[in-house]
Amino acid sequence: MLIIQYLVSAIICFPIILFFITYAIFRKRKKSDAKSFGYAADATTFILLFSVPLSISSLWGMKYYVLVFVIELVIAIIFTYQDWRTKKEIEILPLLKKIWRSYFIILTIAYIVIWVVGLIQSIIEYIV
Repeated sequence: MLIIQYLVSAIICFPIILFFITYAIFRKRKKSDAKSFGYAADATTFILLFSVPLSISSLWGMKYYVLVFVIELVIAIIFTYQDWRTKKEIEILPLLKKIWRSYFIILTIAYIVIWVVGLIQSIIEYIV
């Protein structure tokens, strides 16, 4: 049980591990590169939803879980409104896929920025 706890903790702290594992599994199952990347992005997005606020909380002691949720909700509303204005009839699955993939891009960028800033902050604290 302790091993599973450590594994889950490592995946939440470093979601890129899950991305590469998922990508490798789907590549071995003879999926195309694009589909394998998509499946890996989908799995990683779920972990990034928890990882980004947790990273902020652990690095700076601020809790932004609600803010991240509100930003995600606003993004979903914007995409839904845009889809409704252009197509007049909303197709749910393609819309959800578009929203989910945009979450992946935004959360990945946020995750990288948070860790780079945290690393720079730690280096500066070490030097000073």
